[in-house]
Amino acid sequence: MTNSPRITIYTDGAARGNPGPGGYGIVMLSGPHRKELSDGFELTTNNRMELLAVIVALETLKFSNCQVTIYSDSKYVVDAVEKKWLWGWVKKRFKNKKNADLWTRFIKVYQLHQVRFVWVKGHANIPENERCDQLAVEASMQPNLKKDEGYLQNQD
Repeated sequence: MTNSPRITIYTDGAARGNPGPGGYGIVMLSGPHRKELSDGFELTTNNRMELLAVIVALETLKFSNCQVTIYSDSKYVVDAVEKKWLWGWVKKRFKNKKNADLWTRFIKVYQLHQVRFVWVKGHANIPENERCDQLAVEASMQPNLKKDEGYLQNQD
């Protein structure tokens, strides 16, 4: 599959308070092309924003079977996939696991591509990761933030 598009994605999520206002930032690179995305929510968690950034990035891809490398500073997201914890959670139907709505959405888009995750240390002067952090924080501060319905539905 060497003709598959190669995409490099950097993602980050942020929440001011946990829970609190939050946002995600994405930088997507493919050859000479660059795309930045971000969005904010009025009440959410950092982990939800980290995961949502990855989902939105993968959902943005125009082709299937892309060779994707995702750089994230989220151990939660990277380890869940790379250490295969996610598939155990699926077998147990996400019993006692948070963010099942987002993980289910992630699986649908993840399976369309060849995805590899790379954990990067946050705030370590990695330019694209720093840009994602900036986008995420700025998104969390926008007026008229969206509601994170998945977070709201899973609260007692």
